[in-house]
Amino acid sequence: MNDKITLIATGVFTLFFFISGMLDILDYFVVKIILLVIFLGIVVNIILVKTKGKNKKNLPPDSYRN
Repeated sequence: MNDKITLIATGVFTLFFFISGMLDILDYFVVKIILLVIFLGIVVNIILVKTKGKNKKNLPPDSYRN
């Protein structure tokens, strides 16, 4: 997972939200759950990307770990 996936997921989330609003289906429970799952997925992805970046910065330069 990286920043590009987060950007794509955010675009999909925005597009789905916009289309759902235009079609007046935002009141349906299933649509709300789908939007919530996409949003939480984006938040978790951002947290994972940020913590992974911090771990790489703290490694010594001659480390053999990836």
